[in-house]
Amino acid sequence: MASEDTPLFVSDAELAHEAVYKRFPTPRKRVIVALVSFQRDSALVRSPAVACWDLISTGIVFASGTFIPSIPDIARDLNSTADVVSFAVSLSICGAGLGSMVFATYAGFCKFKCFTVVDPMYLYGLPLLCLGSIGVGLSKTIPQLMVFRFIQAFGTSGGFAVGGGVIGDIYKLTERGTCHGCFLRGYIQASLVGNAISPVVGAKYSSWRNVQLGLFFVGLAVFLAMLIFLPETSHPGTLGREKNEAADSENQSSRKFKWVWLNPFACLWLLRSPNLLFVTITGATVLCTDYALLVPIAYTLGARYNISNEAIIGSLFLPLGLGNIIGAPVAGILSDRMVIKWRKLRGGEWVPEDRLRATLWPGATIVPLSVVFCGLITTYIPGPLGLTLNLISFFFNGIGVDLVLSPCSAYSVDIMHSRSAEMLAANTGLRSFLVSVAISGVMPSLNYFGLVATYSFAGILAWFGFILLWVTVRYGDKLRAWVDVGYSTIETT
Repeated sequence: MASEDTPLFVSDAELAHEAVYKRFPTPRKRVIVALVSFQRDSALVRSPAVACWDLISTGIVFASGTFIPSIPDIARDLNSTADVVSFAVSLSICGAGLGSMVFATYAGFCKFKCFTVVDPMYLYGLPLLCLGSIGVGLSKTIPQLMVFRFIQAFGTSGGFAVGGGVIGDIYKLTERGTCHGCFLRGYIQASLVGNAISPVVGAKYSSWRNVQLGLFFVGLAVFLAMLIFLPETSHPGTLGREKNEAADSENQSSRKFKWVWLNPFACLWLLRSPNLLFVTITGATVLCTDYALLVPIAYTLGARYNISNEAIIGSLFLPLGLGNIIGAPVAGILSDRMVIKWRKLRGGEWVPEDRLRATLWPGATIVPLSVVFCGLITTYIPGPLGLTLNLISFFFNGIGVDLVLSPCSAYSVDIMHSRSAEMLAANTGLRSFLVSVAISGVMPSLNYFGLVATYSFAGILAWFGFILLWVTVRYGDKLRAWVDVGYSTIETT
């Protein structure tokens, strides 16, 4: 029954559903978000255990961040070219996409009763990270490098899809966007440290091989941290294995472990929904601008402004990473406010696409214009002025990308809450495939068409993504009615 303290426009059914989000006290929720997001914010990290995990997780990205700035060094060491070595980035993105679908599929089904952790990423994925890291560090040929980069990326791939699902499990609708912003910001902060500082201690003053080998020990430490501190967060009765056990008439046999083969590609069938497909394609177009700026950075900004030091090249990541750090939490807060504002204007009616309204302006201006400006500035403005303007464009690109991606991720969880991990995995899988194809063409396009044409095309892709977002916001209800994949309601989201 509603009381005087009950928020306006909230039904009794919604109140009953919200009770499931009160299973964990607020401090415990903060610990969980810190664990799944590499959170470094002192407002969230409140225990020594989480602080230790924070340092470990930063170490993971710190080590892996040497790869892109070290592409020239790796190419020389393996007697190859930058075009070929940069293909390892595309391959690793494909591995991440495939792995996210595998891990999310089993995370929604399995329950490891002998441990407190539910996510198979941490039980099976991190050992793959360790194996892949050893292989990358010992690679003598390009094929070896490609294979082990794929394994390495596969092992770390479940974090985004399953982490987003974890947040959906513990935070209700009007809090979810803000927490998704924190989730992205935590990873970005670690990425910023890794990309900017690791070349100093790794590629420049030691070896890219030694840094990759060090990732083995870091991965082992992370495995133990997640095993000990991350609890089960799925809503009671929602796991596939629980449903199977409930239907099993033989109680004794249901207690035994049974391996079940699941199709990791089945989650892609969710993308027959135009809403989910459009949001996924938009995410790919936005990320293409990011990677178009970063992957060839040694051959764009480095070559144009005579920068050959890997440490300095790594520091060029800083403005974009700083933009990410600012953009991620702001995006989450704005999208939550959009949900609250428009629901109030409609007298309590919830329209999921209202969250996406926060993405329209940055999707139309900041993201595409920042990459187009980088192409023009690098080509036509020399010296310190040109470099400074490029870094400013990097900063705004970082802000714009998160202002689009964070609400899109929260939107996917909103409308597919019961299958949020699968949905985010499908999103990551298709998006990774599209981005990897685009990245594989960046270096050849720069060599053949030039910088202005390549970056202009990346901007056009971003504008195409904006159009898809606008269509989703404008006609979202009709698109959902066109293909129903089991969308959440206000009582179940």
